[in-house]
Formats: sequence, C-alpha cells, structure tokens
Amino acid sequence: MYILGGTSSKAITEDLSKELDQPLARTTLKRFPDDELYVRILDNIEGEEVIIVQTTYPDKNIVELLLIQDAVYEAGAKKATVILPYFGYSRQDKKFEEGEPISARAIAEHISLHAGCIITVDPHKEHLLKFFNIPAYSCSAVSEIAKYLKEKDIDFVLAPDKGAMERAQHASDIIGCEYDYMEKTRIDGKTVKIKPKNLDASNKKVAIIDDIISTGGTMAKAIKELKRQGAKEISVACTHGLFVGGAKEKIISAGCNEIISTDTIKNEFSKVRAAPCISEVLLKNLH
Repeated sequence: MYILGGTSSKAITEDLSKELDQPLARTTLKRFPDDELYVRILDNIEGEEVIIVQTTYPDKNIVELLLIQDAVYEAGAKKATVILPYFGYSRQDKKFEEGEPISARAIAEHISLHAGCIITVDPHKEHLLKFFNIPAYSCSAVSEIAKYLKEKDIDFVLAPDKGAMERAQHASDIIGCEYDYMEKTRIDGKTVKIKPKNLDASNKKVAIIDDIISTGGTMAKAIKELKRQGAKEISVACTHGLFVGGAKEKIISAGCNEIISTDTIKNEFSKVRAAPCISEVLLKNLH
C-alpha cells in the first residue's frame, strides 16, 4: 500500500503515512509555463492499494486530484481510495434557482470515475455522500477539536444555529460541559435578535463550533452578542477554515479570544489534526 498526497494536503498525507505505517509514494508535480499541471508517479504501484489525499479547494486542486487519479489508474493500481479532507463545492448541494448546476454532485461524479472508495471529513450535509457513484464515508473531526478545547476549561459549547446542534452536543460530551445553540428571533423587518436558546453566557467561557468558517459573518454576530451578554472568554472552532473576505479580522474585532481549525485546509489557525479520525474510518473500510 502507498499513501499519495496532492499539494493541498501535505500535512495530512504525512500524518496518515505515520499512523498507518505505510510509505509515501514518490511523485513529481509541477506547473508548465502556461500553468497546466504535470503529474508523474515515480514508484511502481502496479497491483497496489493506493490512498490518495487531496482537498478539492480551491478549483485548481480539483484538476490536480483528477490527474493524480488518472495517473494511479494508468499505473495499474489495484484500488484507489480517495480522501477528501475538505470537499469543495459541497454547499451547492441542490438547485436554489432554476438554471443552476448541482455542483456537489457534478464534482462527486467526476471524482468517482477512478476511485473505489471515498472518505471525507465533516461534509456540510451527510446526503452529499449519495452523490458519489461508489461507496462513500464520512468522519468527524469534532472529537479532536473537543479534546483540544477540553484543556481550555470551557463552560459550554454553542452551535451557531439549531442545525449544527448535534456537533455541539458531541463536543460537550467529550469536554464534560453544557451545550446550546444560537436562536435567531426577528423583531421587525430590519432587526434580528440572536442569543443562546437556553443558557446564560454571563461570565462564562464559551466555545462556538461549526463545520465551516468562510467569511466569518455568522461567527462575528454570535461573538458580539455573547460579549454583550458578558461572556468571559470566547473561542471559535471549525473543521474547515476558509477564512475568506476578511473573516479573521471580523472574528477577532468582534471579541474572539482564540480561533481554532483543523488542517483539512492548512492555515495559521490549524491547531487540530484531522488524520486520527480519517485513519479510523479508513482502517474499517480497507480491502
């Protein structure tokens, strides 16, 4: 067996190689002057099982994954399991307006072409797995995030909305604290009030957990409300940290004490490893 990583997931690839005690496949990946990608696998992987690790964000990493998959197929690998630490385009999982694509399905179908199995981390919604034409599994990094937060003496874990409450509950079980979610109440046509549904944040250490932080707008609003209620400390944590459109600045200026993400998308806040949850699901589904 070989572990083969794309350029978007080097840290996780190396972690998985150590956790599974399997070698990294030697590759050459380089850009031509016109920015097209050249891929070559240097090891003989004929008849071998290959684990391909690549986040499909931003767009050029999708092309890189498809070329790596084709190279593995052409090299005669017995089976290719594709690990998607972050599944890009997962939020366009249905047609919101006529004339739109179902982007998550389109990407999933292409990835399915030269793969025997897919594993992704904290997909935006579980039904996304059905878009793949092959067996697809998910794993969650919430346990690893919760282990990190357990050292911070958190008083309660908060989901940014009711839909994310299961994630907050899971983390709270590990930390040994309470959990709640932010409830939005429309006051009038221009005013929306946002606050924890049941718990009081006054003088508490609060952690807000979500699957993705993109622009940070939702997080910033939640932080400001918690500060207004007198929260002592506020941490925000996510599996996938995109941090686009000035998200970092919004979150920090709102009053956040610490930002935490995993390494599914490597960034300055990647303090939690995703490899442990991936390897657990991987070992169950190999062969």
